[in-house]
Amino acid sequence: MNQDIADTPLHADHNVATRPRVQAFFDPRTYSVQYVVSDPATHLCAIIDPVLDYDEKSGSTATTSADAILHYVRTNGLTVAWILDTHPHADHFSAASYLKELTGAPTGIGEHVVGVQRIWKNLYNFPDDFPTDGSQWDHLFADGERFRLGEIEGHVMFSPGHTLASITYVFGDAAFIHDTLFMPDSGTARADFPGGDAHALWRSLQSILALPDQTRLYTGHDYQPGGRAPAWESTVAQQKAQNAHICGQDETSFTKLRTQRDRTLPIPKLMLAALQVNIAGGRLPEAESNGRRYLKIPLDAFENAVWG
Repeated sequence: MNQDIADTPLHADHNVATRPRVQAFFDPRTYSVQYVVSDPATHLCAIIDPVLDYDEKSGSTATTSADAILHYVRTNGLTVAWILDTHPHADHFSAASYLKELTGAPTGIGEHVVGVQRIWKNLYNFPDDFPTDGSQWDHLFADGERFRLGEIEGHVMFSPGHTLASITYVFGDAAFIHDTLFMPDSGTARADFPGGDAHALWRSLQSILALPDQTRLYTGHDYQPGGRAPAWESTVAQQKAQNAHICGQDETSFTKLRTQRDRTLPIPKLMLAALQVNIAGGRLPEAESNGRRYLKIPLDAFENAVWG
């Protein structure tokens, strides 16, 4: 799989203590952006939203994307301090479990993941002993929680709407905003998944846009409108001035726009495959007696969904 990789360099007019280095890895199969954010002083880093490759036609998995991240970590002399997911993803498998096995770094996600686990445990009819307490991760982050990445202070913003568990990670002047705001020409993320809410998304967007104007915003996907090259970095100031779904809107008009648009969007092709892995912290199903793993797909579970 080809990976487009771009680095955001340090600038002399910013204090390195508050300006982390950010490396982006674009996965063209799922239009996902994975990140390594690092402290230039201590060389500690966090991996955010890593992808475990999955081919839905053959049912094959691979670690090409995650291994590219590990290669970058090794060649730049970094030490992985955290493996972080912003939410349980519906469009790709998380590589958090794989990366934890190889690095020993703790995994983290927002504490409201337990609500997502309960919804999808019921949809998959998982056995009673499937835990819905978030214990598949090493740490569940609370809204406003602060922690450090070397000399850089990080904190968590609860950012529901796309899912009920979504969070934003802020490290210095860099915010990893997942499926909330996309690039300005792409607008915002959908809010029609189970547990999603367009009103909650609007309020989350306002919290993100209340960050300082120069804050670098890193989105979780880019669908390349018009066939342009992949892009993933903007600023708060750019989003406030240019975002196609935000400018000139209030909560009522945005919610109407978002709801109407969501009705035209197809269900993500990997959603039913991915969620069962991602609510388990990126762990694939256990092998059965023949040594093979199997995914469980609920039939006719969304026959009344409004998705196109």
